Amino acid sequence: MFTKETYIQRRAQLKKLVGSGLVILLGNNDAPKNYPANVYKFRQDSSFLYYIGLQRESLAAVIDIDNDQEYLLGNEIDIDDIVWFGYVPSIKEYAESVGIAHSAPSADLKKLVDAAKAKRQEIHFLPPYRYEHNILLADLLGFHPLEAREKASVKLIKAVVQMRSIKSAEEVEKIERALEIGYKMHTTAMKACRSGVTEQYIAGLLEGVANSYGSTSFPTILSMHGEIQHGYPSTRPLEEGRLMLCDAGAETNSNYCSDNTRVTPISGKFTQRQLEIYQIVEACHDLVIEKAKPGMKWLDMHLDVARLMTDMLKDVGLMKGNTEDAVQAGAHAMFFPHGLGHMMGMDVHDMEGLGQNYVGFDDEVQPSTQFGLNCLRCGRRLQPGFVMTDEPGIYFIPHLIDLWRSEGRHKKFINYDLLETYKDFGGIRLEDDILITETGNRVLGKQIIPYHPKELEEFINE
Repeated sequence: MFTKETYIQRRAQLKKLVGSGLVILLGNNDAPKNYPANVYKFRQDSSFLYYIGLQRESLAAVIDIDNDQEYLLGNEIDIDDIVWFGYVPSIKEYAESVGIAHSAPSADLKKLVDAAKAKRQEIHFLPPYRYEHNILLADLLGFHPLEAREKASVKLIKAVVQMRSIKSAEEVEKIERALEIGYKMHTTAMKACRSGVTEQYIAGLLEGVANSYGSTSFPTILSMHGEIQHGYPSTRPLEEGRLMLCDAGAETNSNYCSDNTRVTPISGKFTQRQLEIYQIVEACHDLVIEKAKPGMKWLDMHLDVARLMTDMLKDVGLMKGNTEDAVQAGAHAMFFPHGLGHMMGMDVHDMEGLGQNYVGFDDEVQPSTQFGLNCLRCGRRLQPGFVMTDEPGIYFIPHLIDLWRSEGRHKKFINYDLLETYKDFGGIRLEDDILITETGNRVLGKQIIPYHPKELEEFINE
């Protein structure tokens, strides 16, 4: 994917950050769908890819920091593998291609770990998310498989987060390639959006586009029920007068991701009520592009968006009272119940599997327990090289409206009588991906998917 020297340098930096001990990096195995030989498309573990760069299944790497030795472990293919899947290089050839001196069969992983245990070396591994890795680590290290995540090395997690958070120019280029594919996906959805066409059909078109160049970075969210955060496509036909929310992203063959959201009026033109809400989300989205910069806490950016949203919702009569008091109380979360955005890179929610407390928060900024704010995936200070999603939204969730109204929650900030008339509205979210630069930020992508209302209406009606 990158040069041999890139992986050598990354591992050297990792060794300095961790300091001592034995690091185990587990690559992924094939994952069966419904019987052993029928597998999902292979996806390598992102941290394994970051430090090792190899796409083959069933590999592991060991970095002995104390003795400055590195090992690649895996089993050689046999003639049956060659007949069915073709020839691949030997484990030794794979190791040499990324600057690893030693190669060995998979069974030697236990020998290396046992030797480290005998010397009382600290053994580091990342939180596993696949059950076979839970079992493997439990077998190697002598704990119950369900304890694997809590036994993971905090020192290794923090080192990986520190490195992977800052995207190199090469990585940004890969992300922008994913955004080129994402542009094709979203504009395909806009062109296909019309009454009578099913959500499933349009989502299928997007899958086809993504798979032609790479794959999707997550299951496509596409629905007239935009108020459902993960509204996956159904067999429902699109209906005149409603809105279609499409949250979709691409993943390149080198496993870097994009993530965008757009909302399309199914009739080809927004109604006045839809336009009023859409323009609030548009203004919040653009505020991030105007203000996000190094040194700013992403938590503060989220709250700035919440204040602007509250002010503008007051203008249309849906909120009332003092804006600062409303935001501090969390009343805006009736309309905006999720975080402003998340890091993105090899994982569309970058490094989320390592633990959000380590990825998005630190000693200065800790997660909140307040409804809505508790879904903020990142709150810490921005640094040059961060890639963040900018994704404010406004949603009208009937069950949430009924619950809060019955409890009398935030009644001095929310106009429930008017809100009742919006229960059939759905939801609006706009999302783009931004790179934090030395002086501010840059919206990534050579072509920006249309989102300003007039531009969007003209595009879909061409």
